[in-house]
Amino acid sequence: MMDIYLLIIGCGIVTFIPRLIGAVFVGRFSFGPKFEKFLNLLPYTALAALICPGVLTVDPEVWYIGLIGAVVAGGLAWKKVPIGAIVIITVIVLIIVYSAIPYLAPII
Repeated sequence: MMDIYLLIIGCGIVTFIPRLIGAVFVGRFSFGPKFEKFLNLLPYTALAALICPGVLTVDPEVWYIGLIGAVVAGGLAWKKVPIGAIVIITVIVLIIVYSAIPYLAPII
């Protein structure tokens, strides 16, 4: 049981150190506009790296369901729909698609 606590503390320290370094040194350096744009886009790329594998592994039986959800959510986000509406509309679309699968199974 003590190993779990040590693991949690160790993970917290390892996560905290890069954040601390960034917070301490960010004011001491000036970066060019291209590098600042690069730094501003890093969170989006990290989020995409976390989301993309999950999109294709939502349901192994119906592999395309995550892809449909991602396309619907991405399209709504592109149109600047509020995030709450994106979630609700995407869930409703996926419920409809899941409900239609038994009827479409011979076609697909």
